[in-house]
Amino acid sequence: MGEAMLSEQSLLRVPAMIVLALLVAPASLSVQAQERLGEAPAGMQIQTETAGQAEAEVPAPTPEMERRMEQVRENPEALRMRMLLAPQQEATLSSRMDGTLEELPVELGDNVAEGDMLARFDCRVQQARVNAANTEISVARLNYDAKRSLRRLDAVGDHEVALAQAEVEKAQSALNLAAVERDQCTLKAPFSGRIAKVHVKPYQTMGSGTPVVDLVGDGALKVRLNAPSVLLPRLQVGQPLDIAVNETEQHYGATLSAISARIDAVAQTVALEATLDASHEELRPGMTGSAQVRFETAAQAPAEPTQE
Repeated sequence: MGEAMLSEQSLLRVPAMIVLALLVAPASLSVQAQERLGEAPAGMQIQTETAGQAEAEVPAPTPEMERRMEQVRENPEALRMRMLLAPQQEATLSSRMDGTLEELPVELGDNVAEGDMLARFDCRVQQARVNAANTEISVARLNYDAKRSLRRLDAVGDHEVALAQAEVEKAQSALNLAAVERDQCTLKAPFSGRIAKVHVKPYQTMGSGTPVVDLVGDGALKVRLNAPSVLLPRLQVGQPLDIAVNETEQHYGATLSAISARIDAVAQTVALEATLDASHEELRPGMTGSAQVRFETAAQAPAEPTQE
């Protein structure tokens, strides 16, 4: 009787345990799901901030900018853009060694030809190394000649002759290295041009990489300018340009020579380069003015310089 009552109570407890398990399981799952879902908003927040930062880098066009862009689309021939004259070649030439500047034969504005000496450093140490390397190679050659003579007499083997020859080659390499270091004492012009700036003074001690002079190349100048990106479909290499230079108050002909592969998303412009059709003595790098693309006369030759 007692056992029957116990089994009945056990059977009654089973459904209660099942119900309790069903109630606890969703709660447990809910907690786990909340923990997992709790990670998602953090990731989503990071993505939202990243997108916001990207949008902040490229602001939306202002109404004034959109109005100007529309004017450019309607009448591109009337647009004049700011421009800058730049040399075809320019370089800041620096010291290639540590030392004292012994000679500086050029001054601001001097014309130089390719290969002309622009500066010379104190080279006594480098020359002494060349002299020592010459002595070493002379000794190595004498030893090599002696080994070859002894080899003909069967006094030494081929191995000793080969070692002597290797010593000659080693000494020659040391001489070549010393000669290169000595040649770095002289700074020469890599191309013809004019001295735009002198950074140092004679007898100044400096380290490797110190700027010495700025050199700008001879020849026709190039024109740098930025055009509205809405003009990109109409721009072509070879189109003529009218260049007005502020400093000379004259107009010059130029030809579009390069169009940038990248558009400035903030300014909504594309970088252009043009080449002046002729060399003009009065023009200098750094002069500024305005440029106008002649869309309607692309097939005609640019006009000669005219007084404004």
